Amino acid sequence: MKKCVILDDYQDAALRMADWSALSDRIEVRALREHIEDQDALVAAIADAEIVVIMRERTPFRAALLERLPALRLLITSGMRNASIDVAAATARGVTVCGTASSSEPPTELTWALILGLARQLVVENTALRNAGPWQSTIGADLHGRRLGLLGLGKIGSRVATIGKAFGMDICAWSPNLTKERADAAGVALAPSKEALLESCDFVSIHLVLGERTRHLVGAAELTRMKPGAYLINTSRAAIVDQDALIDALAAGRIAGAGLDVFDIEPLPATHPFRTLPNVLATPHLGYVSAKNYTAYFGEAIEDIEAWLRGAPIRQLG
Repeated sequence: MKKCVILDDYQDAALRMADWSALSDRIEVRALREHIEDQDALVAAIADAEIVVIMRERTPFRAALLERLPALRLLITSGMRNASIDVAAATARGVTVCGTASSSEPPTELTWALILGLARQLVVENTALRNAGPWQSTIGADLHGRRLGLLGLGKIGSRVATIGKAFGMDICAWSPNLTKERADAAGVALAPSKEALLESCDFVSIHLVLGERTRHLVGAAELTRMKPGAYLINTSRAAIVDQDALIDALAAGRIAGAGLDVFDIEPLPATHPFRTLPNVLATPHLGYVSAKNYTAYFGEAIEDIEAWLRGAPIRQLG
């Protein structure tokens, strides 16, 4: 029997959202719910596993870790893109790396949950209502007629734009590679520059892939260009925004608030400012966490294992 370990199964969902019984005569599967930060402890937990299934980028698999896992032969990630895996190092060690489908609808929906939660101060008002606080204490920010700026207009950005138009918002977009033709096809205006977008928009939502050109794309200088009443939403990757600069801007009230689903360190430390800043609406990286995605992730992980056992891996990365 080959051993398979599923890491970071926070919701204890992996074994109940897919039928693993087809592998029961060949694979011994166990799921670990708690995140293991210490690498020595992680190695001890999975040293005998020939197959490891990971959830997004919760546990990075760099060369140093791969070198300590001589039994590992198949690494499966949810989604088809995972910057936390050193695919070249894995391949060099004879480890096959495979992925799964991942739907763009759930992160789109969470983006709008954050926008709406910020605009109408839902957490503040709900907390007050539950604790017999003041009956109405805030004035909501309107969406209709306001300007939404999208940094990135790929699959998720385009979906966010479609919903923004339904709210009657004026929408513009910018990214390093965005053309007028693509913006026109999505029915949004192409901002002449990143700076022009930041200066003119009431809500700015980030939908970019993290890379050398996008790391700290929004820093102290860019945050200064935003309107004092503007909101920044990031459901993409934390490092696209300079986190220290964002904390400073929020603490000083230079922007109205931020909706955040991604962080440099996850899980977020208990004393981190994002947990306590009053103008932050934060969620624990829930963008992809939905029944539809989880069913696909674990169902297709089983397919990946079966294909690998047949000697014909599918959905390989790299």
